[in-house]
Amino acid sequence: MHVNSKKTPVLVLLAMLAVPASGSLAAQQASPDPSIVVVGSREGPEIKGIITARSGEKLKVTAADGTTTIIAINDATRIKANKGFLGGGSKLAADSLLNGLPVAIKTLEADGNLVASQITFRNNDLKTATMIRNGTSQRFDEQTAATEALRSRVGDIDNYNVKNTANVFFDTGKAVLSEKAKADICATATEAEGVNNALMLVVGYTDSTGSDEFNQQLSEKRASSVIHYLQQVCHWKPYRMLTPTGMAEADPLASNDTAEGKAQNRRVSVNILVSKGLDGI
Repeated sequence: MHVNSKKTPVLVLLAMLAVPASGSLAAQQASPDPSIVVVGSREGPEIKGIITARSGEKLKVTAADGTTTIIAINDATRIKANKGFLGGGSKLAADSLLNGLPVAIKTLEADGNLVASQITFRNNDLKTATMIRNGTSQRFDEQTAATEALRSRVGDIDNYNVKNTANVFFDTGKAVLSEKAKADICATATEAEGVNNALMLVVGYTDSTGSDEFNQQLSEKRASSVIHYLQQVCHWKPYRMLTPTGMAEADPLASNDTAEGKAQNRRVSVNILVSKGLDGI
């Protein structure tokens, strides 16, 4: 990561940190408000690297040495291509900040946070990033394709951080949801809505009663019951669901030697996950 930092503290009107994103830069300059003066703020480092994640008004930029930096953007951020058909320096929309785009970012720093004052890139790099996006984009309005694309991401669970796990429980040999289970499922969906970039992973289990084949099928039925309720009643979007699975007797919460232990093992775990690449932004 290339860093070019000026250490002299200055008084800067950090409008981009203090006003809503809908406010224009011209309006901010025309109506200076003492509440947006940040004492001790300074020009931040210049960050060079590739955009590797985007969440709302935050970018994750990864430098050549693998270090990552989180940088905020808003309406006051100047976004420019350095030359060519894009206008030779005219301001571009934030939609041009695509994953895979190499950028150079001038920043302002206050309270340990970085805000982009200017983002520049080469127009040829934008062409390349756009072609990649058009060739691989997940069209979430095409529900089936989007669901399959996201399901493929569960190939290695180590790529995700588990934010929370909720368990719902079942009667022996049954896959029918109790009223408490229904309430718990929607409560988990509500919690997940408050987590940026959250996905769901649903895993069904059984106790040791019954054959291996029966328990495998039963664990899958239990997972399917939870998924159906999540989508139909709790309105969790299918494209935010990773591949469900049944694990039969695997990974018991308690001993199957007691009735109490078996009751804990007859469950479906609803896991709230965030990709490690997107976590924290």
